[in-house]
Amino acid sequence: MSNPIHILSTKILLSHQKQALLDAGFSVTEANFIKTKNSDFDLKGINDNLIFTSQNAAQSVLLHPKCGELKSKNVFCVGMKTKALLEENGFTVEVYVDYASDLAEIITLIYAKQSYTFFSGNLRKETLPKALKAAKVNFNEIQVYETILTPHKIKTPVDGILFFSPSGVESYLAENKIKNEICFCIGETTAEALEKTARNIIIADSPSVENVIEECINEYN
Repeated sequence: MSNPIHILSTKILLSHQKQALLDAGFSVTEANFIKTKNSDFDLKGINDNLIFTSQNAAQSVLLHPKCGELKSKNVFCVGMKTKALLEENGFTVEVYVDYASDLAEIITLIYAKQSYTFFSGNLRKETLPKALKAAKVNFNEIQVYETILTPHKIKTPVDGILFFSPSGVESYLAENKIKNEICFCIGETTAEALEKTARNIIIADSPSVENVIEECINEYN
């Protein structure tokens, strides 16, 4: 028997997600390299349309006692799961895409005359605000959650690493080096965070945890 392929996930997976890797014959180590906490914020001065680029932002806003007052507004969001979460809670999603850069393009090209409130986290990328400012789109921003890096030293050697966010990459690199491991990334932004340090990067076809796992299984089979 050769040693099983050892996979590290930089976040704790749901049981069915982990099971898919175990069923493929891998050994799996998991640790949360980031944690998020909701910020205190006021729902004041909210514009006609709402922008969410992450599930964390949507979850935080949904917990706000005045969240119901926002449901009459249209939502522009990034990510299938963010869209599903908001729709399940009675919001109308006007536009959804896989990447913030695509959302910036759609808003500035087609919906530039409207006004927006962007619900964001403390480590959000400049992509969207920069594009909206450049196109003189009327928007404001409310920080609704915070991402905290929680680095760990991984002692056992691994063959592949699953990464789900640029901040997860930053946290991993704070305590660990990447040598020849294959890095499986949820999307392009996450992969960009690895460009300088990793040689072997594989990006999921569409940005979901399940797709990252699928890429990993396909690579080793």
